[in-house]
Amino acid sequence: MPFTDQRSTFVKTKSYLYFSKINQKYPSSGYIIRWILICSVLGICVGSVSAFFLVSLQWATELRESHLWLIALLPVAGFAVGLLYHYFGKEVEGGNNLLIDTIHNPKDWIPFKMAPLVLIGTITTHIFGGSAGREGTALQMAGAIGDQFSRIFKLNPDDRKVLLIAAISAGFGSVFGTPLAGAIFGLEVFLLGRIRYNAIFPAFLSAILASLVTDAWQVSHTHYHITFIPKITAVNILFSILAGLFFGITAAFFSKTIRQTGKLFKTYVSYPPFRPVIGGIIVAGGVWILGTTKYIGLGIPTILESFEQSLPAYDFLLKIVFTIITLSAGFKGGEVTPLFFIGATLGNALSYFIPLPVGLLAGMGFVAVFAGATNTPLACIFMAIELFGAECGVYVAIACVVSYLFSGNTSIYNAQIIGEAKNSYFIENEGKKMSEL
Repeated sequence: MPFTDQRSTFVKTKSYLYFSKINQKYPSSGYIIRWILICSVLGICVGSVSAFFLVSLQWATELRESHLWLIALLPVAGFAVGLLYHYFGKEVEGGNNLLIDTIHNPKDWIPFKMAPLVLIGTITTHIFGGSAGREGTALQMAGAIGDQFSRIFKLNPDDRKVLLIAAISAGFGSVFGTPLAGAIFGLEVFLLGRIRYNAIFPAFLSAILASLVTDAWQVSHTHYHITFIPKITAVNILFSILAGLFFGITAAFFSKTIRQTGKLFKTYVSYPPFRPVIGGIIVAGGVWILGTTKYIGLGIPTILESFEQSLPAYDFLLKIVFTIITLSAGFKGGEVTPLFFIGATLGNALSYFIPLPVGLLAGMGFVAVFAGATNTPLACIFMAIELFGAECGVYVAIACVVSYLFSGNTSIYNAQIIGEAKNSYFIENEGKKMSEL
């Protein structure tokens, strides 16, 4: 054997032995290094896509509000989105439920086209006046990107599950500017009552890096402020429990109604592209009748107002109606920001008879209705702390947990599986999908 080949073999052997000793002494080192590399690439990609998406949403909102006649074209836009998905996106119509199903049973690859399709569909929905959010789009884009890396890095099925959880965490954390909540959401959302601890490091790392990348693109997030938080007393705790009950019932109502409304559209409108046409006519007609765009789009201005002043007590009901019709008919976007609107304005309405500060009740509702509708109380508690500050922690924790319990076996994610029942009364449903209940 030539001397150069012997030297090369010797160096490789020595390097292998060196890293083997390190791995024996620090058994997690290889795992950490591997996931740092994967999550770094994932975080950069997802954070950049989220930044582009947020800028696009802002542009779409400003365009609509400065040209209100565009809302009259919502049925036409709905038909275009319906045609797009009917002929080019049937395999990705499952959206977030497809992501959750893939985490549970990773068989077919998630097509990359899910990302551009949901981006186009969501921006179109917002330009022409649908009531939708952004979380669903962020998660689907992140999941589609993440699953491509599963191919590139040749991950086994278990690691592929972890990567999808990390992608969901990155998408959620970057689009809302809440990396801790994003990480916990990714760990908590797909399996009710249980968390995959082997995904903790990738989930947190991806969410934090993606959020940093979005910030590096100088894309700002909405800031909320609770002016006054009262002292924690037994009476205030009882009021928080009462508020949580209302939030949980509202979350359950939203989840059940959006599912049933979707079934009605599918039953009575057989050709899928016509469903958003019908929904668009209803939503555009509602805007014309009410004479306001308050209940379409993201609704951020109203959410901010709910922290500062009393609003009409029916605001949350109208947002429920507009959002359910928009999303059930087949328009694209997420449910979460509308749930923030619904929760914050419901909390504002509860201030008429629950003697807690209006800003605190709005903040509690902001996260608690979301917690009940997605069965992610831990993520929502951390989201409140990241958005509003730690001082409200006890109040939002009570509201989120009570809402989670009172929402029952419902969810906006039909593919969510019950890993552990909320209490002994629901134990017979363990292992079932939400769609089976």
